Amino acid sequence: MQSNAISEAVPIEARPAGRFGKRAKIIAGAVAALVLGGGVAGYALIGGDKGEDVASAAGDAGSDAYVEVPPMIVNLRSSDAQARFLKLRFIIVAADAGKSEKVRQKLPVILDALQPFLRELRPDDLNGSAAVFRVKEEMMSRATNVLGVGVVRDVLIQDLVQQ
Repeated sequence: MQSNAISEAVPIEARPAGRFGKRAKIIAGAVAALVLGGGVAGYALIGGDKGEDVASAAGDAGSDAYVEVPPMIVNLRSSDAQARFLKLRFIIVAADAGKSEKVRQKLPVILDALQPFLRELRPDDLNGSAAVFRVKEEMMSRATNVLGVGVVRDVLIQDLVQQ
């Protein structure tokens, strides 16, 4: 009797040849499309291809054009009663080595221009990589206002620590 039951077994469905099922492939494709779309959207939001990348923007200046700024520690605005601090270390890249001396001479004025902006930041303003980009752009703008157009090529943030 037992041998008869084995011969009457229902055949097993044929499985797909691939490792993953159709549903998993659709989900993986959707996730890949979202990641790719997010990357393209992020690229477009930060300005897209402007003809030069960050490496060439900082690399063309030469090593004498880098002006290291002493670390800054400022209070952050906070809605609660807790004290919050921002420690910031950055380098100002002069347009060329000849202009780096002007940056060094005006460094106290640049720091004075950055203080009000940095002290008005809230802890929520520093969340995410887009926030770091906005802080960097604002610092660049304020340094340019102090030194004039064409003196500062970039601001390179080394450390941005929130406590």
